[in-house]
Amino acid sequence: MEELNHFIYHYLIEKGVDNDFAKWLNLIVLVLVAYLFLTLIDFIIRKILLGAFTKISEKTSTQFDDYMVQNKLPRNIAHLVPLLIAHEIVPFVFSDFPFWENLFTKGLSVYSIILVIWIIRSLLHTLRDYFRTLPRLKDKPIESYIQVVLIITWFIGILLTFAVLTNNPIWKFITALGAASAIFLLIFKDTILGFVASIQVSANDMMRIGDWITFDKYGADGDVIEINLATVKVQNFDNTITTIPTYALISDSFKNWRGMTESGGRRIKRSLNIKMESVNFLLPERVHELKNIQLISEYINSRQINVDEYNRNNKIDKDLLINGRNLTNLGVFRKYVETYVEKHSAINKDMTLMVRQLAPTTQGIPIEIYAFSKDKRWQNYEYIMADIFDHLISAVPYFGLQLFELPSGNSFHIHQKTE
Repeated sequence: MEELNHFIYHYLIEKGVDNDFAKWLNLIVLVLVAYLFLTLIDFIIRKILLGAFTKISEKTSTQFDDYMVQNKLPRNIAHLVPLLIAHEIVPFVFSDFPFWENLFTKGLSVYSIILVIWIIRSLLHTLRDYFRTLPRLKDKPIESYIQVVLIITWFIGILLTFAVLTNNPIWKFITALGAASAIFLLIFKDTILGFVASIQVSANDMMRIGDWITFDKYGADGDVIEINLATVKVQNFDNTITTIPTYALISDSFKNWRGMTESGGRRIKRSLNIKMESVNFLLPERVHELKNIQLISEYINSRQINVDEYNRNNKIDKDLLINGRNLTNLGVFRKYVETYVEKHSAINKDMTLMVRQLAPTTQGIPIEIYAFSKDKRWQNYEYIMADIFDHLISAVPYFGLQLFELPSGNSFHIHQKTE
């Protein structure tokens, strides 16, 4: 390049070109030649690296090299060679123009910083995509950590850029930033909160990608599809996307259904409200009729024997049903419900299963079923629960019981006609 510089300059002088004008023409020619040369070198190196990485990725079983190509890591690395050459030839091209030499040198230094940041960014994105393919890391908030490293990288890059442009040591900028730390804390408040929250979420295993969560405050009810530094994205079951600030996971309360999905069943907890006025003792003939219900015939027989034996041994006067021990239609119905649920093929028998009577309310006596379905899929779970309660609602009248239901306008109309 130095020989070319002297050759062009002397050639222009021999042709009678003014000295200053010859220097400028020489500079323009050298800049064009350097630009074309560096572009050619960049093209050749890029083609070589891309070709090499592509062939390697085709022969290897790992996807890491594929992600390197997708995230343009070889392309960015290829830019380093012409950049190093440019640093070497700038002093020769601008030998007669110290100001422009200094300007271009600083420009190349700034570009070097940016290029290194691009290379780090491509590498981080490659690691992010690769980690997502690993089963043990697939549900971790990798995006949050990648973003933190990128922010730190850009921060350092900006400091170095200012140091290059102002010719001041980098520690002076760090000292100045210390004085302005309150401003930076205010500007990056959400980022800092999100970073701390993402670490706590990961460390405490509060949430993973793929978890079903319910967050009433933000109207979220669906699967977590992304956890990054600032936000958590939830795809609701109606396919809408809800965005939640990451720090809200620490400051507010949400429900994570992972425990249910990893357990042996999904909970069924629903009640039938029985009218209290329909509850009564069972007369002997009524007991005999209920023995025809196969699920509880054995229970009624054994239970009635115990009741009769107790009343006989204690010489109970049974002219009044209230005396001594008796079967009630509600108690027999509760046993029927328990037996029916126990024998249902979709219920997990290894988990808690009970039918309990809750405290009476103004809407009757709640008979609650507490059990777990084997199938945890939403659609099948709803079908199982509906199937159970369809049967039980239809079975209630067989026990002389009535379900509580708030009267509607039509009910009042029928009541008036009866009167």
